[in-house]
Amino acid sequence: MSLTLRTISREQHLAYIQSLPSASHMQVPAWADVKAEWRSESLGWFDERTGDMVGAGLVLYRQLPKIKRYLAYLPEGPVINWFSPNLEDWLQPMLAHLKQQGAFSVKMGPPVIIRRWNAETIKKGIQSPDVKRLRDMEADFIEPRAFEVADKLRRMGWQQGEDGGAGFGDVQPRYVFQVPLANRSLEEVHKQFNQLWRRNIKKAEKAGVEVVQGGYQDLEEWQRLYEITAVRDHFRPRPLSYFQRMWTALNTEDPNRMRLYFARHNGVNLSAATMLIVGGHVWYSYGASDNIGREVRPSNAMQWRMLRDAYALGGTVYDLRGISDSLDETDHLFGLIQFKVGTGGQAAEYLGEWDFPLNKLLHKALDIYMSRR
Repeated sequence: MSLTLRTISREQHLAYIQSLPSASHMQVPAWADVKAEWRSESLGWFDERTGDMVGAGLVLYRQLPKIKRYLAYLPEGPVINWFSPNLEDWLQPMLAHLKQQGAFSVKMGPPVIIRRWNAETIKKGIQSPDVKRLRDMEADFIEPRAFEVADKLRRMGWQQGEDGGAGFGDVQPRYVFQVPLANRSLEEVHKQFNQLWRRNIKKAEKAGVEVVQGGYQDLEEWQRLYEITAVRDHFRPRPLSYFQRMWTALNTEDPNRMRLYFARHNGVNLSAATMLIVGGHVWYSYGASDNIGREVRPSNAMQWRMLRDAYALGGTVYDLRGISDSLDETDHLFGLIQFKVGTGGQAAEYLGEWDFPLNKLLHKALDIYMSRR
């Protein structure tokens, strides 16, 4: 298949995404509005023979301070046929185009999963003194074609840092936790939860915890809980304006792209979460909780409701997003994987993010700048 690449309209881009079973929420045209501090462009790949569009990519451009050169970033994209035998035919025209646009370096995140580990396997790994990381265990599923993709990228000159690329901006998680929903009943999904999760869901029900959906007007209440969480977990919170922009941009594109949930007890909101939906892929994207009311298990109740809603929407996967690959109980991120493993899903490892230095000197300068930050 001979391919041509060109800039496309947002309408063309959205129509293409809507024709697919799913794509990353960071590859929909509206994500460009969420990332307002970046310049953006929609790219389309076309089959020369038929004129049909066969791939798309959202590119975010960030200008380097003081010079008119850009970092070009395709988060969890582009959306192309990654297993094509002629991957160069897809990526070379993209690099040429981005260079023309003034990019000195390109970063992309192929949405390709290499390995999956089932919850049972992870539990055994946690109990074993020899296992410190996910990779120390044999995976339950391996995608051999993913290794071929990595080989081709290396041969083409794409690079990957030791930790999957110490890049810039919002570097996306390499390891995520997912609950598969396709071809399963809700009863089967519930049965896969561990005892603690099932007990906590019951506890919340008994205590009268209710889970409700919120709207734009409730984002201030979301922000209150989110900032409490930021103080407790020592991270820098995003401002309220970010979530307002996210809500407006994503739900203007598709009224069901973003949802907001609250778990409340006796009229008090104890935890909250945002959910994103693109085709059959549903993400739990941000979570927040108060320091009070934990004994009534609001977070378990809220996740169960979100999972059921994802199922009702025809979701094929409920994605709990990032985890660390560490199975060491002394690791500060261990609690995160422990919480998510309780859903009985799978840990998935993506191919990670890759960089292509179009100007080696500027790329190196950026690396130094980022490492000092």
